[in-house]
Amino acid sequence: MLRVFAAESGRLRLIADPSDLNSKAVWVDLANPTDEEEAVIEGWLGVNVPTRDEMEEIEISSRLYSENGAHFMTVILPAHSDTERNVVGPVTFVLAKGKLVTVRYHEPRAFQTFPMRAEASDLQCNNGQSILLGLLEAIVDRLADLLEAVSRDVVDLSGEIFHPSESNASKRDIGFQVLLRRIGRKEDFLSNIQYSLVSLQRLGSYLTSVSLEGKQSSDLRSRVKTISRDINSLTAHAESLSNKITFLLDATLGMINIQQNAIIKIVSVAAVVFLPPTLVASIYGMNFDIMPELKWAFGYPAALLLMVVAAVVPYWWFKRQGWL
Repeated sequence: MLRVFAAESGRLRLIADPSDLNSKAVWVDLANPTDEEEAVIEGWLGVNVPTRDEMEEIEISSRLYSENGAHFMTVILPAHSDTERNVVGPVTFVLAKGKLVTVRYHEPRAFQTFPMRAEASDLQCNNGQSILLGLLEAIVDRLADLLEAVSRDVVDLSGEIFHPSESNASKRDIGFQVLLRRIGRKEDFLSNIQYSLVSLQRLGSYLTSVSLEGKQSSDLRSRVKTISRDINSLTAHAESLSNKITFLLDATLGMINIQQNAIIKIVSVAAVVFLPPTLVASIYGMNFDIMPELKWAFGYPAALLLMVVAAVVPYWWFKRQGWL
């Protein structure tokens, strides 16, 4: 899909005919582009649009570079973050001749919200550089919202771990299994955000060096520095949340171990408590002709009393020693 935007008085306007790449077009958004669409943009901009394989290269030199006066910047952004099927993928920004081209193969939220905001209000979208910075600001805001959502979920997880509502052991086991799956999903999602923030940090450093070399206005340079500071703050916040999630994972596993140990202790104590009565019952269950108590009128109740005493004494001793 090809979307073409023109700049008018600091606002963006969607051009109805995407093939109309006139002089007013300042931003072209390529979503899942076809070969024909890429060829049109390459002819209009005069540079090669990176392929999907090139966008997914790991090396920094393949993600941030300049070529024939154009700047190519690739970052990793999350999408569908409000669902359990969240994904991350590369997005490439191509800045050349005061124009901006974005190439992507998924739907980050910022690419939906930013054009609407830029169309409704004056966001100083006069050229490719200002549009790029506005888009990055929207991306950073979106990542901040996602981290806040993760933070709230972490608080909820903490409450469920340390203040379980279920008193039944089997139900608590099921609850802990659910918690472990939720913690795993949350850690996976947070890892994706951290991966995105790392790529944005590199982009911020690259933009800073480019703005210092070029003739960008002080306002643009100031916005670049602000974006970089915001990204660094979010990175620190994400690291803190990652440590918290790791702590909750360890706490959950610790709670499971404590519960299992308590069950094993109860079973072990029960076995020890009933061992002496079993011994007494085994002795008087022997089939010998000569046993003094067999002819005794009080032999049966005496044997029962002995078995009770044999069970109570070990239990009392365990309680006194603090083992129960």
